[in-house]
Amino acid sequence: MLGRTISALLPVVLFLCVPMAHAQAGPVDGEHEVQIWTGGGHGTNGSQASDGVWNVGLRYGLILTEPHGPSFLRGRLEYAIEAVPAFLVFQKQNTAYGVGVNPFAFKWVFDTHGSVVPYFEIGGGTLLTNTQVPAGTSRINFTSGGAIGLHFLRSKRNFSTEVRYMHISNAGLTTLNPGINTVQLRLGFGWFTQKE
Repeated sequence: MLGRTISALLPVVLFLCVPMAHAQAGPVDGEHEVQIWTGGGHGTNGSQASDGVWNVGLRYGLILTEPHGPSFLRGRLEYAIEAVPAFLVFQKQNTAYGVGVNPFAFKWVFDTHGSVVPYFEIGGGTLLTNTQVPAGTSRINFTSGGAIGLHFLRSKRNFSTEVRYMHISNAGLTTLNPGINTVQLRLGFGWFTQKE
């Protein structure tokens, strides 16, 4: 049901955001990105395919470089950290409540001159939950993943939408380590600080 809801909402969000997008200067080197985001999705394989996730987080990023790279790959590198104060894992046996921190995320923001800016990202972190995730394993897990997305720039703020793949596992802390692979939709609201 969560997957169907996300599939139904994505076109609506894109439809509403694109007309509102007005040209913002966009991300430039030395700027900071601040964002509030939420995401949710579903397991994709194996014994954990029926598991679902939902999370909320805060992001702080720094644009590290000026644009570089060949033609259509030309872009800027951003480094970011995220705090995840709410992370829910919906399992057959129970619902796990947790918190996380993602100490590294590297985002490649393509150098476009319009109000829609594509990007891709890789990153990872730690997830601590009140019960074992998956059941029978560990309450301490690690996350890794990647995403592709779009920033919709407005005059002062921006919206983003992305599709994210996330792997959750205990990295061998326990003998049993089936992991959970999820595909998620993430929506964000934030801004890039403007250089003086």
